[in-house]
Formats: sequence, C-alpha cells, structure tokens
Amino acid sequence: MCVELLTYADLSARLGISREAARSLARRRRLARSRSADGKALVSVDLSELRYTPRPRRGRRADPIDASLAKIEAFKIEAFKAEVARLEMVAANTRADFERERERADRLTIELMQAAAETAAANAWAARLEDEVAVLRTGRQAGGAIAGYAARRLGHLAAAIVHADRAACR
Repeated sequence: MCVELLTYADLSARLGISREAARSLARRRRLARSRSADGKALVSVDLSELRYTPRPRRGRRADPIDASLAKIEAFKIEAFKAEVARLEMVAANTRADFERERERADRLTIELMQAAAETAAANAWAARLEDEVAVLRTGRQAGGAIAGYAARRLGHLAAAIVHADRAACR
C-alpha cells in the first residue's frame, strides 16, 4: 500500500487517460484531494488498489432521425443532379435546333434574293418584249416597208424570247 500524491496530469499519464477523465475518476472514487503550494490539486491514490482499466472508446451513435434526413438529402441531391443533367441535354438539343434553323433561314434568304433578282430581270425582259410587240402592232416605222420591218422585228422578238427562256432556266 503505497499512497502517492499526484496531480491530475500525473494521474492521467500513469493511467493513460485524459486529464479530465482522471479528475472525473478522482471525484467518482472519492479520493482525498488537497492543494499544493503552487495551487494545483493533488490526489492521494494507491495505484495498487485502484485497478482502473479504461473502457474502450465507443463512437457516438447517430440519431436515426438525423441519419434518415441525411439519406433523404442525399437522394434529393442526386435527383437535382440528374435534373440538371437532363436540362443541360435539353438546352444542348435546343441550341442545335436553333443553329439548324438559322442555317436554313440563311439559305432561304439567299434563294429569295436570287429569285428577286431573276424576277426583276424577267420583268425587264417582259417590258422590252411588250415594247417590241407594241411596235409590231402599230406597224408604222418611218422610212421603211411595214412587211419587211415586221418580219425582221419578229425574228428579233423570237431571238429575245429564246434568250429570255434560256436565262430563266439557269
């Protein structure tokens, strides 16, 4: 029976526990305590009789409600991630559709401009042909025979019609 006066720090070092655990142990076992000259608490303890073995540490058990809430939150996060991925795919598809329609509109604009130019050229040819037909109908040309002039103008008119037809087919 060797009684020793130990501080809580010394007791914790001997037993291999924390300083607070040593203090709690001294209180629980009602060991005699006193103060040293420097103001530290001293505990009278007989280590041979103490027979203290620290319990293995157990992890705190999680609250089942917190665990289920965490699972629900994890499911929600996964659902949101899936929704974000789906929306990104929809946005990419919509963007591709937009680009395709934009290219189509550009092509149609070019075709429309070409058609407008061809229409203007055809209208010019039609106006010229109408003028030639009007001249042929009147049949009056100063300084020449009407029949010869009409035949010549008819040939020019046929050539102009063929030329306009070829231009329209291009």
